[in-house]
Amino acid sequence: MITRAEVLDWLRTDGEAALAPLWERADRVRRERVGDAVHLRGLVEISNHCVRRCTYCGIACGREGIPRYRMSAEEILDAARLTVRLGYGTLVLQGGEDFGLTGPWIAAVIRRIRTETPLAVTLSLGERRDEELALWREAGADRYLLRFETANRELFDRIHPPLGTRRSDRFAQLARLRELGYEVGSGIMVGIPGQSWDDLADDLLAFRTLDLDMIGIGPFLPHPATPLGRVALGEEVTGDQPRLLPAGEQVPNDETTTLKAVALTRLLCPESNIPSTTALATIDPQHGRDRGLACGANVVMPNVTPAAYRAAYEIYPGKAGHGETAEAYGRWLRERLGTLGRSAGEGRGDALVHRRRHAAATSFEETR
Repeated sequence: MITRAEVLDWLRTDGEAALAPLWERADRVRRERVGDAVHLRGLVEISNHCVRRCTYCGIACGREGIPRYRMSAEEILDAARLTVRLGYGTLVLQGGEDFGLTGPWIAAVIRRIRTETPLAVTLSLGERRDEELALWREAGADRYLLRFETANRELFDRIHPPLGTRRSDRFAQLARLRELGYEVGSGIMVGIPGQSWDDLADDLLAFRTLDLDMIGIGPFLPHPATPLGRVALGEEVTGDQPRLLPAGEQVPNDETTTLKAVALTRLLCPESNIPSTTALATIDPQHGRDRGLACGANVVMPNVTPAAYRAAYEIYPGKAGHGETAEAYGRWLRERLGTLGRSAGEGRGDALVHRRRHAAATSFEETR
């Protein structure tokens, strides 16, 4: 089992030759534990409304200059049908923390997707009330994604202002999602201003403690129209925004550091699903997605959002894939996987760790 000291040592290692053993080890563990299949999830960004004022996000509440939208139920079902035609096994409903997407309305959409298609349904809709999460699970939602972003509580609070007097507790919500029977996903950002190497090591070790089914890791990419975007540009901003740590202490938000985090996560959580993220492809459009897959990732989430809405879901600028149709990208992706010696997964693509946990629970119940 990889130790915290080893995690820190690898995080601080630089140079392709020195890192080659890490890439190779992560790729070998991925191949041995979850195989060569790459599970494809159709991602539809159903709303860019958000009640949160996260200090790096381009769709945060109060940001001006972007048209706000909510997709209709029929538009979401059209995206689901497209996802089926493209041969993907899951539809991911992602949006801002939008209370205009009411619990009953989302439940009705989930029921239609599950009734009218063979797709698994993943939700990524932010922090929601327990009764809504229970309702959506009962309606047929299979998975829920909620990134904790950083395990450093002080840093989290500074970049995620509380909603009124309610302080976020994403670890508690992840535990509740597990209790409700969801396949649970979370993740982090790499290179947040104020994030130290010790912080990042703690984040990665938290994945193992949480026993997550899916883990998303991407570089910190602030929107330039946000407070942290202006910090990244070297501008002075008002308020209690985190600042970069001194050289040698601050985690960079670059490709290599993100790939190190992906590879170490594969070693820490060998049977979890790990995507090669859009953010990684954004900082390296030519090779980012490929490199993520070569360093332990086994999931890709192609965008199936209607073209009319994609530009308005600008959580950070220059998102990969905005300039091509879902059909064109789907064809290219399958061809690309073949050149990498990988194949598109069949079916739902449930995490192996989740399947093992479910089988163990079923066996225990049968013996009671």
